[in-house]
Amino acid sequence: MQKKLDELTIGDEATIVNVLGEGRVRRRLFDMGVTPGADVLLRKKAPLGDPIEVTIRGYELTLRKNEACLVVCELKGGKN
Repeated sequence: MQKKLDELTIGDEATIVNVLGEGRVRRRLFDMGVTPGADVLLRKKAPLGDPIEVTIRGYELTLRKNEACLVVCELKGGKN
């Protein structure tokens, strides 16, 4: 099942399948290692959902909701 990164719940593991957007924002995400094929784990979410903290490529990364909504993921382990 595909979801955007900001739609995952704490503890969800997923693989990035696409990064939407264009220009600077997309390039910034790529520079931080947010690329198709990378595994990601949602670690924390602020009370209002912004920002979120994920583990990707062995490090913790904090993203704004407007960045996380550009990252399309495939959930692992058959979670819905």
